[in-house]
Amino acid sequence: MERLQSIEESVSKIPKIENDKESTERTDDKVDVSSSNSMVSKPVQKEEKRFVLKHIFNNVASFDEETNHCSVQENHFNLDSYIIVQRLDGHLAVYFHICGPKDKIKWAVETKGELKIYGKNQKREVKSLDKRYEKNQSWGFPKFLKFDDVKNDYLINGSLSVEAHIQIIETFGLGKEKIRTFDESQKDVSDFVVSVRDTKFHVQKMFLAAQSPYFKASLLGNFTESKKSEITLNGIDPDDFHYFLEVLYGEDVVDESTVEGIALLADMYDAPTAMRRCESFLINESKKSLKKIIQMASRYHLENVKNKCIEKIKTMGELRSVLPANINDLDQDVMGKLLQKSISLH
Repeated sequence: MERLQSIEESVSKIPKIENDKESTERTDDKVDVSSSNSMVSKPVQKEEKRFVLKHIFNNVASFDEETNHCSVQENHFNLDSYIIVQRLDGHLAVYFHICGPKDKIKWAVETKGELKIYGKNQKREVKSLDKRYEKNQSWGFPKFLKFDDVKNDYLINGSLSVEAHIQIIETFGLGKEKIRTFDESQKDVSDFVVSVRDTKFHVQKMFLAAQSPYFKASLLGNFTESKKSEITLNGIDPDDFHYFLEVLYGEDVVDESTVEGIALLADMYDAPTAMRRCESFLINESKKSLKKIIQMASRYHLENVKNKCIEKIKTMGELRSVLPANINDLDQDVMGKLLQKSISLH
């Protein structure tokens, strides 16, 4: 109850990401992952591929030199990642590690991020981190803080709170094989072009408008875009948009690797067809953990998934297991439902 109430009362946002050139790559590539314990107003694009890892490392003052301590591995947008901390040459080293899909030979992901450590009296240390990953590797700071400073100013009851705030800018080779084409070969059956980064998608304007109030307002409303034959969408991944279009065109492409990117766009563009496909997959087929599914349902407003997940919780142990380390992963609606569930279980 106390945990749920504290979540409900807390509010925090991901801050602006800035550049920092102090980051360095770890030389070792393999790390053992183990827990250290009608008319509508034109909408504004509001989503980005962001996530937060948060972990509390215990007994930090007793860390042995050059021993890795890792957070629990989490999967976001088809990528596994975790935080590594290490006592190294009188300093605390902090790294962010990404693992690509095991079945992909060639892949890449461009990220921006921040590593944060919180201490006593609202003290904190933040370092920015930009990195393009093309293999499983760690990237971060071998001298994040002096270890004596960590012990004196940042440990609370012997524990250290570390966060990684990550934004995925661009990906390559992470998705499944595409079924449909939306390139220039479709020009003769299309009347409109949607440009996402350096990729152009040839589509039918009326079909896109019928699938989404966002596109209806943009393409048919009293906006500048409605007079054009091409629009540009910023801040989204071309692969995600391709799979999103395939869903709108009736293809069965929602799976473990694509569902989060499609759900993000379905929520962004208020596309009920894509939303229903994602909900059906998450409820009936997905092998993701209940904790991860609840986080997705919360972030992308998948109402049916929220209710189904809450119904599955039968014990207080199961309820505690779905609470995320980072409260930003749950919206007020889900927090309220979990609080009600907690009361009913008692």
